[in-house]
Amino acid sequence: MDLEIGGKTALVTGASRGIGLAIAEKLAQAGVNTLLVARSADEIDAHAKRLSRQTKSYAHAADLRAPDAAEKAVAAALARFGRLDFLVNNAGATKRGAFAALTDDDFLDGFALKFHGYVRMTRAAWPALKTAGGAIVNIVGAGGRTAAGDFTIGGSVNAALYNFTKAIAQPATADGIRVNAINPGWIETDRLKGRLAQSAKDKGVSEAEARQAALADLKVARFGRPEEIGELVCLLLSPRMAYVHGALIDCDGGMTRAL
Repeated sequence: MDLEIGGKTALVTGASRGIGLAIAEKLAQAGVNTLLVARSADEIDAHAKRLSRQTKSYAHAADLRAPDAAEKAVAAALARFGRLDFLVNNAGATKRGAFAALTDDDFLDGFALKFHGYVRMTRAAWPALKTAGGAIVNIVGAGGRTAAGDFTIGGSVNAALYNFTKAIAQPATADGIRVNAINPGWIETDRLKGRLAQSAKDKGVSEAEARQAALADLKVARFGRPEEIGELVCLLLSPRMAYVHGALIDCDGGMTRAL
């Protein structure tokens, strides 16, 4: 099925690895010109050069915790492409751990990158997206729907981003911009592999056993794959999904059971 997004332009944050990289790869396969944004300059430069075999792809190194980083990233996209059709907010891992062990700085850092990073990127990209009649997809996370004692920072940030997504969908309607969010569950990334390895070590079991225990606890058949999130992003950006707006879409294998 032709998603009708070929030739469009996108900015993807957190594009150096995992879900963000998979999103950039799927966009390139769909013919979307993409600016990859992340802190690791060497990584995103290598990825952009590889993706350039399919479509125009460029790298822009930035720490989105900096107040002016979003404006500079959008300016870089406009300088490269002359327009911006899509924004995919994805950057931002938050620290896990027992609540009593988490500091003010841990909480501030979690909100600085993921929450404020998304807010600033959205504000900076808004005029260009309005001109293009574009779309925004926020990659949030299932942890905002189901609280966990070791995820107090991430869960709080995600819940705030649910509200933010719904809230900006209202002015976006008048400006011809579509806004949606995806809530991934446990996805096969290096971060997940690290969590499973640590769990295996803590429990004195094999990593295979830790994996099966996690799946049983979550009551899901398997973990998700980054490319599945990338494909869903492409679908949501497509004009074929023009009536999907202000939606929070769980992509978690059935992990979230709340209404």
